Amino acid sequence: MSSLLRSKGRWLLLALVPGALLGAWWWQGEAPARFATQAVARGDVEATVVAIGTLQPRESVEVGAQVSGQVLRLHVQPGDQVAKGQLLAEIDASLHEATVEADRAALAGLRAQLAEQQAQLDLARQQYQRQQQLARDEATREEDVQVATAAWKSAQARLAQLRAQIAESQARLRGNEAQLGYTRLYAPIAGTVLGVDVKQGQTLNATYQTPTVLRIADLSAMTAWTKVSEADIRQLKPGLALYFTTLGGDGRRWPGQIRQVLPAPPLPPTASGDAPATPQVTKAVQYTVLFDVDNRDGVLMPQMTAQVVFVTAAARGVLTAPLEALQAVDGQPGHFRLRVLDAKGRAEAREVQIGARSRQLVEILAGVNEGEQVITADLPDTRVARFQW
Repeated sequence: MSSLLRSKGRWLLLALVPGALLGAWWWQGEAPARFATQAVARGDVEATVVAIGTLQPRESVEVGAQVSGQVLRLHVQPGDQVAKGQLLAEIDASLHEATVEADRAALAGLRAQLAEQQAQLDLARQQYQRQQQLARDEATREEDVQVATAAWKSAQARLAQLRAQIAESQARLRGNEAQLGYTRLYAPIAGTVLGVDVKQGQTLNATYQTPTVLRIADLSAMTAWTKVSEADIRQLKPGLALYFTTLGGDGRRWPGQIRQVLPAPPLPPTASGDAPATPQVTKAVQYTVLFDVDNRDGVLMPQMTAQVVFVTAAARGVLTAPLEALQAVDGQPGHFRLRVLDAKGRAEAREVQIGARSRQLVEILAGVNEGEQVITADLPDTRVARFQW
């Protein structure tokens, strides 16, 4: 009998266990939704366009040799400061000096011939006048009158020819004197010698092209040649504020403003006419934007890379919200939707009006108040299930 009771008890226990297990599974209450938030606060918003530029001297010149000859003396070296009109280099002038002396001698000879011909003209004029007077007195032959007239006109023509030859000789002399002057190279501007491209004793050939002797630049003012993508170029206008830094790592920022936006992008190398253009892979078009910067302290150097930030819009001390929290409203430019936390920690939809925007923040004109928590993202549900009897 006891054995039978024990057997029934075991079956009853096995029947009750599954029901107890099902009743024990439960969630420990429903937790509220969780969000990542950021408070609406006052701050500064800058809408910017970022580009890379190269610094070049605002004023520079390549001093070339206009005459052939040997470089006798170089009076400057790279890095020297020069004044406008300072002597830079001298080229052998012996051949040019000889040419000028020959031209001067030829001009002197022509002037002597002119003086002689002037005397001949005076004599021919006197003879002509005498024959005219004798003809009126019927005391000379018609043939003698004609001869005197022809001699006078011939003397006049010879005098005019000599004067033309003298003018030609004077022009040739001026040209050769200019060539002689080109043997001494002077600084066309004040500035710094960036480089010397020839050596003392080197022979220059200026027959077909002008060889560069040295380069001078005024480094007190620089111009940045900046490449801007076609996607951003419409936002940039002359007078727009900007700032830039260099790769030196000192953290200094130079302010400036746009001087000019060039109307066309630079031509590719194959379009210069030196060689026929070849098919190229399509790439983004970039336009050139120029701005000037003062460099009287000499910190900036030619060919430096400038990391340029053009400020297209700016707002100071305004209400700001994170850009990632906004959703556009169709058909209403400048209007967006976002969510904020209400007093009970629940998400509440708001429509806001914005102003300037940067890559991270937007200016809030209306729709939320300072200190409200803006929802930037929904956090995942991290709750775990628990067992309880």
